[in-house]
Amino acid sequence: MEKSPAEFPGLFTGRNTFALVARVSAFSLGLVYGSLKLKYLKAKAKSHQKAEAKVHH
Repeated sequence: MEKSPAEFPGLFTGRNTFALVARVSAFSLGLVYGSLKLKYLKAKAKSHQKAEAKVHH
């Protein structure tokens, strides 16, 4: 009887430790990247507002 591909634990199928670590790491990196990007965009928007305020006054 031939085994189906679903029966073999692949790297990212969630059946081994590496898959779990890889998913958690990717998720964590995504969170860190997202929060840093958000901080950067907020700072950029704030400096842009200050620049516009100087032009209008």
